[in-house]
Amino acid sequence: MKFDSRGQIFAGVLLVLFLWSCTTAPKPTATPEKPAVQPKAEASSPPAAPPQTKPEKKEAEAKTIIPPEEKKSVGEQPLLPEKVADTDKDEAAVLLEEALNYYQEARLAREKGDLDGAIKILDEANRIILKVSLAADSPLLQDKDNLRLLIAQRIIEIYAVRRNPVNGNNHAIPLVENKYVADEIKLFTGPERKAFEEAYKRSGLYKDWIQEELRKAGAPEELGWLPIVESWFQVRALSRARALGMWQFIASTGYRYGLSRDKYIDERMDPYKETQAAIKYLTELHSFFGEWTTALASYNCGEGAVQRAINTQNINYMDNFWDLFQRLPFETARFVPRFIAAVLIIKNPGKYGMTLPEPYPPLKFETVKINYPAKLTALAKALGLEASELTYLNPELRQDSTPDREYALKVPVGFAEKTSQVISSVPKYVPPEYDFYVVRSGDTLSKIATRTRTSVKAIIRLNGLKRNYLIRPGQKLQIPKRG
Repeated sequence: MKFDSRGQIFAGVLLVLFLWSCTTAPKPTATPEKPAVQPKAEASSPPAAPPQTKPEKKEAEAKTIIPPEEKKSVGEQPLLPEKVADTDKDEAAVLLEEALNYYQEARLAREKGDLDGAIKILDEANRIILKVSLAADSPLLQDKDNLRLLIAQRIIEIYAVRRNPVNGNNHAIPLVENKYVADEIKLFTGPERKAFEEAYKRSGLYKDWIQEELRKAGAPEELGWLPIVESWFQVRALSRARALGMWQFIASTGYRYGLSRDKYIDERMDPYKETQAAIKYLTELHSFFGEWTTALASYNCGEGAVQRAINTQNINYMDNFWDLFQRLPFETARFVPRFIAAVLIIKNPGKYGMTLPEPYPPLKFETVKINYPAKLTALAKALGLEASELTYLNPELRQDSTPDREYALKVPVGFAEKTSQVISSVPKYVPPEYDFYVVRSGDTLSKIATRTRTSVKAIIRLNGLKRNYLIRPGQKLQIPKRG
């Protein structure tokens, strides 16, 4: 009974509160024929024209529609259209140009030694780039990404210079002759003597041009001998790590320094374009670390590996690079003593019991712009040349054919005009389509060829394999598509 009396009291209180709320609630304006309050009718069948209500009612209805997590204050609402709207193309171009100008100013400030000023200018360039919002298919998107990368690289370089101050004159490469260098000299003058001499002969094809480019960049001319260590001056050299070309760029680093790659062309095999990319990379590394032997080590080991080794030291590593050398992976770090050994031998071959052969004469050629895909063998026949002449002058052509777009083809001196005349009469080349195959454990090229209904020869040719057994699990191979 105690429970029942409390329940009756509670019910009575609720009834009083309900009646009170009904008498105090605001009434909507309505025609006399309709009841004053029709909440159910409004919910189930909204009228053709919404009834006039007070602002409070609209606000209350809006709050029931918008989920709490989506609510925004009035001041925040303009951010949504600004975020998703693309910047006008002309405006975006102007902003990117302005950011590029700031980047150039920062570079000049860096060269004058004003590191703080350079950082402030780069921050301003970054701020401008953040204003640019582009669609995924915008032609300016790549320019924006490239500029952001340049700014990031310059900022990292400046902070590295602050961390690793340069001591003394570090423009020259210190050609010390220690036990590490002596070991490499023994290899070059012993088991690797023939390879060294052949590489020295090949260097004549490009050496004069390379050293001229180094002089223009203000870099030591000795750097022109790096390809002896990297590739024996072979323009199509391919390493186990998939580094390619005379200067041995991996694909990502090549792209970073402007070397294009598609089904027709891999500019890492263009000795002239790859040389320019290598000089740019090396000079940036020198700016980063402030000393050439460290820059050379990072060229082969990677900036990250060298910087991590520096961070573990409790001394100023610039006083003695060889202390740092012992903290790096030997098989990659030995690149530095090998380079020094090569330069010492070339500078004074008699001292090390060597007689260097006469280098090949520099390559001479003309360039002609064509816009027609043709096999070099067919074009050479039309020109009355050996196919190897065009192939040797244009090693970057992956399929020994010109691409289906404008291309500056190198031809022997005196053949530019004739090439323009005969190119349209050469059969048009259509490159084969291909699929990808990921190598599994236990696979051989023969098994893969059988499984994919192609030939071992086709797989080797399409993937540029130097030896038919050099495949490994996880490797991605291109396989000709079945017609």
